Amino acid sequence: MNYHRIKIAAIAFCVIICSICYGLNRNHKYREEGFVSIQETPVSSQEETLAGDLKETSKEPLRICCVHICGEVASPGVYELEEGSRIFQAVAAAGGFTENAAADSLNMAEPVKDGMKIQVPDKEEAKVLLDQALSSGTGSSEGRRKVNLNTADKSQLMTLRGVGEAKADDIIRYRESHGGFQKIEDIMKISGIKEAAFQKIKDDITV
Repeated sequence: MNYHRIKIAAIAFCVIICSICYGLNRNHKYREEGFVSIQETPVSSQEETLAGDLKETSKEPLRICCVHICGEVASPGVYELEEGSRIFQAVAAAGGFTENAAADSLNMAEPVKDGMKIQVPDKEEAKVLLDQALSSGTGSSEGRRKVNLNTADKSQLMTLRGVGEAKADDIIRYRESHGGFQKIEDIMKISGIKEAAFQKIKDDITV
């Protein structure tokens, strides 16, 4: 009787051992063949993958503006620049200044805008502008180079009659915050420049 019980217990023990060995072998086989459960995938790896996908989908298309730069640059023409670029980047795109360029006549830190024309004067033209600044401002405007309200620097703006340092600063602030002047009459939006002052300088300005 005892022998019979021992025999049954031995058979049951062998069955349990075989089941355990089979399970271990199967798990090892799955790992070798590349079957990894989701729970075994590192959480940090999942987060990095998700972050990468979100980064790719959140990229905005690059915005481009066309700028015409002419005058004393190596390669005058129309160039495509990223929105928010500055005049010095437009000059660089055009190959830089020529030896005869009056580089100081431009505000190199001024932002460019789509459709903008940048005229780089030569040294002789810049001298004429300087002479105008030192003159009384009277006389005919014929033969004089007009001051571009959108590209002129502070010293050029101050060549206009009635425009001192403070008003020149106001003009620069206005064009930077409003994207430039659309027409010469817009200068009357500057504090202290009304109809009477506009009539004195309308023939000397352009946009």
